[in-house]
Amino acid sequence: MRTMHHPEPGAAGAGRSGAARYGPAQPAPLPAPRCRLMEPHGPGCPGSVLFGCELTASTKSYTFQVDEKDDADHILALSVVCLTDGAKDECNVVEVVGRNHENQEIAVPVANLKLSCQPLLSLDNFKLQPPVTFRLAAGSGPVHLAGWHRIMHREDASFEDDDDDLSEEDEEEEKDLAPIMPAKK
Repeated sequence: MRTMHHPEPGAAGAGRSGAARYGPAQPAPLPAPRCRLMEPHGPGCPGSVLFGCELTASTKSYTFQVDEKDDADHILALSVVCLTDGAKDECNVVEVVGRNHENQEIAVPVANLKLSCQPLLSLDNFKLQPPVTFRLAAGSGPVHLAGWHRIMHREDASFEDDDDDLSEEDEEEEKDLAPIMPAKK
């Protein structure tokens, strides 16, 4: 039988928490997301809207489309495909139906989910241009697709360098920095 050794008060290591030993428990706050010109907006930036749809035995497909008269560029970035409550332990194959460079319709499987071995798949913001259709090619679901609908207005786009995009605070910080001096030998 083993006994646990508890350090006595005042002994080395006594009263230390894991946070004190391994650094702060909370990571340093990240800077606010910054949208770059000519790139679609990311989560947290203006122009991003949460997207989600569900495919089931009764609703086997969903088409994501935008108004053709809209003067903006649209990108659908898929983050995750997952089985939801009520799914059976069967293969659920999700296809993306779109158009190739010759404007021919093509169907590409992007996920094969099964409750017992792979109920969720991360797609790491898989980017698609509308119109695009998601289809449950096999299985009865329910399968949920989630991501971001990113909208970039063309009148906002500019071909200026990112350096010209600095805020006044960034410019002031640059002025306050001491010049780099050569090392002394």
